[in-house]
Amino acid sequence: MKRGIIALLVSAIVLAATAYWFFGTEKSVNVHKILSFGVIIVLVGFGIWFAVRKFSAVRRGEPQEDELSKKIVQKSAAWSYYISLYMWVFMIWLKDRVTMETEEVLGAGILSMALIFMFCFIFHRLRGVRNE
Repeated sequence: MKRGIIALLVSAIVLAATAYWFFGTEKSVNVHKILSFGVIIVLVGFGIWFAVRKFSAVRRGEPQEDELSKKIVQKSAAWSYYISLYMWVFMIWLKDRVTMETEEVLGAGILSMALIFMFCFIFHRLRGVRNE
């Protein structure tokens, strides 16, 4: 229950900060800003889905953390870590060839890492994990 409340609170704070950044700073809207906003909205949606799933599990009387969900999170974290290493190598290679500021590369990398974890989690949740 506590993790669900924290996930919901963090999602709300991120959504409020992103809305302030998107609507409050400059009046000009470019493709980079729209793409970043869209990715953040997808990640906030993932956080809200996680919180709702936790709340519904508590209402049904299921245990907070079972072995399968721990294994899914562990496998997703391991896969996303390995994929993120290659993503950072690609982004360093790309930084030399494209004129981007360091802050933009770092922000895009962090958002990419979150998206990679989200996709790995969804993949393992749908596919399941094998006994190893």
